[in-house]
Amino acid sequence: MPWKEANRMSLRHDFVLRALEPDINFADLCRQFNISRRTGYKWVQRFKEGGAAALDDRTTGPSLQHPIRASADATIEILRVRKAHPTWGARKIKAVLERQMPGHGIPSVSTIDRVLRRAGCIKPRSKKRRKTSPGKKPTVVPARNNQLWTIDFKGWWRTGAGRRVEPLTVRDAHSRFVLAVRVLPSTSTESVQPVFVELFERFGMPEAILSDNGAPFASRGQSGLTRLSAWWLALGIQLIRSRPGCPQDNGGHERMHRDIKAELQNHPSWTLPEQQAACDLWRKEFNHYRPHAALGQVPPADVYRRSPRVYPGAAPQPVYPAGFETRRVQKPGTIRYAGYQRHVSAALAGWDVGIEPRDGAAFRVWFAGICIGLGHLPWEAPLRPPGADVPIL
Repeated sequence: MPWKEANRMSLRHDFVLRALEPDINFADLCRQFNISRRTGYKWVQRFKEGGAAALDDRTTGPSLQHPIRASADATIEILRVRKAHPTWGARKIKAVLERQMPGHGIPSVSTIDRVLRRAGCIKPRSKKRRKTSPGKKPTVVPARNNQLWTIDFKGWWRTGAGRRVEPLTVRDAHSRFVLAVRVLPSTSTESVQPVFVELFERFGMPEAILSDNGAPFASRGQSGLTRLSAWWLALGIQLIRSRPGCPQDNGGHERMHRDIKAELQNHPSWTLPEQQAACDLWRKEFNHYRPHAALGQVPPADVYRRSPRVYPGAAPQPVYPAGFETRRVQKPGTIRYAGYQRHVSAALAGWDVGIEPRDGAAFRVWFAGICIGLGHLPWEAPLRPPGADVPIL
């Protein structure tokens, strides 16, 4: 008699009682009840472990106590953290809940992810092909704090009162520690340089800075220098540039900008002071509260330490090797050499450049260890770009 008919509990009970009789042919009994031997053994085992009550149907879906289903309290906390931080995924939320609710049986990453998806918090991303750019991608992989700082402007937005803000962001690439999110009136050197003076005094100086090719970090001039980047070079900071049109070369910084957009730009404050206060609070939370997967789910502040390179207060003039001739760049960006006055770079006005005589009438012009151009006497033509054998920005 098939077990899918109505009185299954009675049939199961009869089957088990007969199966427990001595000298029963178990295979024949299973055929009489139209079930497999595997099913028959299952019901006999259940009866031995739990009696007649164990023969009742068991649900095949997750119960409230099922390990893959979060409790009501855990679900509320998961959604609360996600609402406060819309860009956080399941791993970060789990790390935060484990710190906040130790010993409370925090759900697994997959369960938290399932809660977020069912609540509509996670939307599938469209796969976009990134455009590649010619040129060599920067391959600096920092192994210690302050080996590389990454910088950029987030991209402007307006406050609730309609004021335009230009947030400058600075980040330590190794620890992911955000050094600054500063609301500035413009992207000029006059606005940016005081921020770096403050950062150098507070955190020390990095070994290198990675930026894009936009102002005020770089220029389209032959040397690619600006007054800001020339100042960095004079301080002994190496310049690293991403490829034009390749934000993925500074991918970690761009990922941070996504968080800023979701949590700050999409909820602008009313005034500039209020917006800066919101940025300061966000930076503090990012550094001291938000766990980071690459750091073993600890916040960046647990990893970052101040740089041992002390800011001297004023950048010294570069020193050049013996055999170089030194010239001070005048305000228009010109120098005089061998009776000729030619333009070098307005960004270097007030700085000393070194002139390296070469074979014949050729020479090279250097600034702080960087060759900024090649020339030939009589010097009647502009400097040519340096060759491939010369370090370039």
